[in-house]
Amino acid sequence: MTEPRPGRTEHEPVHESGPTAQPGPTAQEVADDVVARVLSRLGTAVQSEAAEHTEHDGDQLDLAERASLRRVPGLSTELTDVTEVEYRELRLEKVVLVGLWSTGTADTAEVSLRELAALAETAGSEVLDGLIQRRPHPDPSTYLGSGKAVELADLVATVGADTVVVDGEMSPSQRRGLEDVVKVKVIDRTALILDIFAQHAKSKEGKAQVELAQLEYLLPRLRGWGESMSRQAGGQVGAGQGMGSRGPGETKIELDRRRIRTRIARLRREIATMSSARSTKRRSRERNAVPSVVIVGYTNAGKSSLLNRLTGAGVLVENALFATLDPTVRRATTEDGRVYTLADTVGFVRALPHQLVEAFRSTLEEVAEADLVLHVVDAAHVDPEGQIAAVREVLASITGTDEVPELVVLNKADLAADDQIARLRSREPGSVVVSSRTGEGLDRLQDVVAAALPRPDVLVDVVVPYDRGDLVHLVHERGEVEHEEHGPDGTRLRARVDSALARRLHDATG
Repeated sequence: MTEPRPGRTEHEPVHESGPTAQPGPTAQEVADDVVARVLSRLGTAVQSEAAEHTEHDGDQLDLAERASLRRVPGLSTELTDVTEVEYRELRLEKVVLVGLWSTGTADTAEVSLRELAALAETAGSEVLDGLIQRRPHPDPSTYLGSGKAVELADLVATVGADTVVVDGEMSPSQRRGLEDVVKVKVIDRTALILDIFAQHAKSKEGKAQVELAQLEYLLPRLRGWGESMSRQAGGQVGAGQGMGSRGPGETKIELDRRRIRTRIARLRREIATMSSARSTKRRSRERNAVPSVVIVGYTNAGKSSLLNRLTGAGVLVENALFATLDPTVRRATTEDGRVYTLADTVGFVRALPHQLVEAFRSTLEEVAEADLVLHVVDAAHVDPEGQIAAVREVLASITGTDEVPELVVLNKADLAADDQIARLRSREPGSVVVSSRTGEGLDRLQDVVAAALPRPDVLVDVVVPYDRGDLVHLVHERGEVEHEEHGPDGTRLRARVDSALARRLHDATG
């Protein structure tokens, strides 16, 4: 147990087992223990050694480019200043973490703060210390209580931090109030996640989605300063000024708001255009009766590693949060020769900023149209059940339904304890246990996926002329051939195919 820092106040004991029992640890002592355990695990959020990859991950050329961006002094991935309106850039270097323990147990508070530490390290910062306050609700003025805010200011000055990262979403007034006390930049969890997305987005659509989310987050947080605001003076002002003193009002900040709204509208139109192109491809796959499988899951659960194992896609794999932002769709084949598509998606996280959910809605619509969802779970995580619930909550908000078939894939079996895997399998009947790194359970997963995919339902018995070999190829690719025989007039096929292909076969054979 760590020693309480100066200025911390004691609270009521967390529990007592009886009138004569020794008093248990106070809430503050438990919070100190949580912080100490989180700090002891720092430095593990981003590991990109070659040992983390397998031959199925390919050359990983994007990884070197991404690694070169880490820990660059003064790195900023935020939007540029909007003329003269105050907008603080994120230069995450040395940070102190702050969390509120409002509900749940100390374990819940620890999981949340540990995830915040991983987010901060993924963004390129160095976590110096942390602080947790036990209180039912955030303070409306400074998020933390006034005494705890002063204690945080002392801690920041002692360790030499330049940023405070709060594990929650703060209102603009709370952020300003806490900054006035601690005298360094304060950002919340939402701004931190947006910064990571800005670093990792590569495609045109991904960058547009991230910028849209950033602007929607920025709009209510604009604040004028200095001469950029021309305040109106009324007819009878205190100094005796009258005619000639009436200014145009706060035109500068209003102008910037209009510019941001205009940019938001333009980005939405661009994303809608990109979405229509993806919808066209999706309709083409549906017209050709190509089943689709979508991989979803919590961030860093191993979705991209699984995609590489199943398809050899070679997409970027990194032990970091939100390593994948741009969706990847690859072609895969079942053991009996049926073709389907396998799509990787952006990972989810607890309390995913609603701006990001809305911005990435067009990308995540693939989930609602899928024939099967592979829900990848990090079985070695300390709270896999919480991650499963967080993913399902986001999916429900996007699809509006729970009718899409879901297959839970318990990944990282080589790292998880046997009792934890047994507990998860009992809670998620029908789940498949795999390891993307070692290949354990992948054959079983492919069999389960093949069995879950929709099967052709039209039985045909036709003789296909030899000059229509393309149709024979389609039957083998999209259908299930029960009998094939080569005769003098062509290839006789008895097979099960989809209705569209059945019509083409009957038209070609008369």
